Amino acid sequence: MLPQQPQALSDTFVRPASWADLDALVKIEQRCFETDRLSRRSFRHFLKRGKGTLLVYDAGDGPIGYALVHFHAGTALARLYSFAVLPEAQGRGVGRLLLEAAEGASREHGCLAIRLEIRRDNEKAKALYSSAGYRDLEQLEDYYEDHEDAVRMEKSLAPQPDRGVTRVPYYAQTLEFTCGPASLMMAMKSLNPDLPLNRKLELQIWREATTIFMTSGLGGCGPDGLALAAHRRGYEVELILKDEQALFVDSVRSAEKKEVIAQVHEDFKEQILSADITVRYGAVRVDELEMAIREGAVPVVLISSYRLYGEKTPHWVVVTDVADGIVYLHEPYVDYEENRTPMDCMNVPILSEEFEGMARYGRSGQRAVVILKRHGTHV
Repeated sequence: MLPQQPQALSDTFVRPASWADLDALVKIEQRCFETDRLSRRSFRHFLKRGKGTLLVYDAGDGPIGYALVHFHAGTALARLYSFAVLPEAQGRGVGRLLLEAAEGASREHGCLAIRLEIRRDNEKAKALYSSAGYRDLEQLEDYYEDHEDAVRMEKSLAPQPDRGVTRVPYYAQTLEFTCGPASLMMAMKSLNPDLPLNRKLELQIWREATTIFMTSGLGGCGPDGLALAAHRRGYEVELILKDEQALFVDSVRSAEKKEVIAQVHEDFKEQILSADITVRYGAVRVDELEMAIREGAVPVVLISSYRLYGEKTPHWVVVTDVADGIVYLHEPYVDYEENRTPMDCMNVPILSEEFEGMARYGRSGQRAVVILKRHGTHV
């Protein structure tokens, strides 16, 4: 409960939440939200092993507000996942202090931007975030349980001023092994807005580009296959590879599977030679990706998912922009089990040096970029 005489506000009353705050957190949630509430179980899960920070405002009589921030491994993006102040404590500046503390914790974690989503009809919250420097990214229709729309907002935490986000359409992969097709589809649609994105196209590209085998599951897609799939659909394509060796051979143990991957690779190479596809060999340099984007192209890049998810598997992403030492990418895989949403996977900021470490796969450090362009564009 609130003290009889409101105390002067102070950021010293903001502290990390503890197990003793569980009842208060649930009470705040129930008092502040009618739908889309966090459960006691959700708070317990976060307090036990959440990947982020949970802050409360407590002037001595128990928490009267909280801010829950999620951090995602390998990225420089924070998400203000939930934020609430008891109704009787609102209008005193508690929310702003919690918001500033959440941003400070995000900066300390190395985040370059923080995002959130609010109900479109929540004008009071929208005013707070706008006055704090957040800007609209987009609207998401029918987002909440009661079918109300959401507004996505972002604030830059880096010293440089906010930058415009490149408008590459987003498409989440619908199967575990289709990151390559999903990434290629995003790149294709950014150059051809009329292209419909759906699972039919996703599976068509996967069948065209798959290496047949990879790790312990179904085969993923190699750079040659993705380049050919884009070429067949009328795009100009450039490939940047480390060398002429087949990728993903080291991801399987069976000699037969290795032979199949190699044979598929040779077949793709022959098709690449007969197609109008430029192939260059060398390192994947961030400045080259930036130049390609400035000239209207869209790079699809192979990375190792280890720095994102702790798994040593190859993974395709779309680079949407490069600016001020930061690489922005669309991540096609939405990990709903870790409370991610598509919002968390769009234009994810990665420090350039971190990205260069991500943009290689396997013991041999294989690198691959598929750059899509409109015909007549030279990069």
